[in-house]
Amino acid sequence: MSRAYRFVPGAVHLLLASLVLSPQGASGEMHSLTLPQAVEYALVNNGELKALRAEKEVARAGLERAALFPNPTLELSGDTGSLTGSSGENVVSIGLSQEFLTGGKRAKRRVVAEVEAEEVRQQIADRERTLALEVKSTFAEFMLAHKRRELAQRAVDLNGKLLEITRERLAAGDIPELEVNLARVELARSEGRKIETVRGLSPLLARLLTLLGLPTGDAVNLADSPERQAVTIPPDELTRLALVNRPDLKVLQAARSKGDAAVELAEAERIPNVIVGVGYTHEQRVDATGVGDEKTRDNLLGMKLSIPLPVFDRNQAGIREARARTQSAGNRLEFARTGVAREIEGDYARLAAADKALDLYAGGILPQLEENLKIVQEAYQLGEVGILSVIEEQKKYIEVHDGYLAALAERQTALARLEASVGVDFQNTTSGGAQ
Repeated sequence: MSRAYRFVPGAVHLLLASLVLSPQGASGEMHSLTLPQAVEYALVNNGELKALRAEKEVARAGLERAALFPNPTLELSGDTGSLTGSSGENVVSIGLSQEFLTGGKRAKRRVVAEVEAEEVRQQIADRERTLALEVKSTFAEFMLAHKRRELAQRAVDLNGKLLEITRERLAAGDIPELEVNLARVELARSEGRKIETVRGLSPLLARLLTLLGLPTGDAVNLADSPERQAVTIPPDELTRLALVNRPDLKVLQAARSKGDAAVELAEAERIPNVIVGVGYTHEQRVDATGVGDEKTRDNLLGMKLSIPLPVFDRNQAGIREARARTQSAGNRLEFARTGVAREIEGDYARLAAADKALDLYAGGILPQLEENLKIVQEAYQLGEVGILSVIEEQKKYIEVHDGYLAALAERQTALARLEASVGVDFQNTTSGGAQ
């Protein structure tokens, strides 16, 4: 079955259904996605992200639990003398007790639960940030592999054309048969390189489909725009945006806030809770008199107050643990904040270097290569140069174009990394610094 790839101005359309691991291709739904749409699709359908979002219910349950009052306790008891020979002696009692939280523990527990819920929300947001980076990077790798396959096909076409020319010149008696053999070798080598490029497409496609969360059997039609998105926001402003928007920093901030709230709760735990109870007792007994036995019945109503005495355990260990966790969370946050500027500086420099490389290729190298190859091919047909000159120029043409494709993928990956480092999608930012 032939597999065709259609290139149109402004976009590269890839029918990935023909690259699905099954030789019959996909039998499910076809999804047409641009790169931004692919990222959005992954954020909705990625299986790992779905599982992480389900943990929000755990945080909500904790918030609901923290708002509840302790349950009251119902106590029932009965004593009888029937088994000990005192059948007239019976006692029945019923009691109800309620624990009252002191020191504002209920409100403090709610604060801890709210911060924990915020921490979970930011963890999900951070996973969305890293997932977007993975999708963009894998997309760039796949596009590089596909374009290298197209470049390998270009090499096959060039060497196939060279073989035709050598055969014509051999038939005319202009060249020895050795040159035809050299052309055959170069054609075989280029076909081998094409096979190698095709081999690397399937693993990249499988990884991309997994990140997207596509159901088994579905296929995707991707469109890649070759246009470069300029980033004009200065590094200082990028650092400021990162400190405000990075969800991993917000996770650490929530962890530190949770530690502060936990310290307050632990200090409140030093104050014992109060248990208040009320009870009713009915007693029946027999009193011996000189005349006979007299039955008496008593109804008693009582109250009970229980207060644990904090003599030995005043929650010293809990307070120390909470303070240590708070200190640890604060240290991690400060360390992460100091590393943000360096991370953005490195990613910004990487993007700038990729832009310079692309400008160098597009500004002079690629047009000159096209011209040189055309001149050498025409000169060989006229017998002005030997076949080795053509082979060398064709190799140079393929190698330089391969470097250009690698620079394109590097630029796209560098942009994705910078966006992840800042925590902002430059296409959607409203700061006016990106276009």
